[in-house]
Amino acid sequence: MSTHKKIDEQTLDNLLYLSRLSPESTNLSILKKQVDDIVGYFEILSKYDDSKNPYDAYPSTQAENLREDEIVQGLEIHDVKKVSKDFMDGYFQVPKVLGEGV
Repeated sequence: MSTHKKIDEQTLDNLLYLSRLSPESTNLSILKKQVDDIVGYFEILSKYDDSKNPYDAYPSTQAENLREDEIVQGLEIHDVKKVSKDFMDGYFQVPKVLGEGV
């Protein structure tokens, strides 16, 4: 049994307007119960809210551990050609993966 506040008619009308549903094409009693159930789920989830530090779920990154933003010289074409024998006209030839069969 839910103890949360039920939505009122004005809120339901606003939801209908925002979702572009017409009251004539929607069973309002079923919709109201579904919305009440959804609000109840949020009440259950809010019991587990840990708002002490909202960033605990994310790994921390310290600016001093990041690499420097500096431009370095890339590979020359003759060095790239050494990586694979399937390098031709500036592209690597790879096996076909689309179409019939692999």
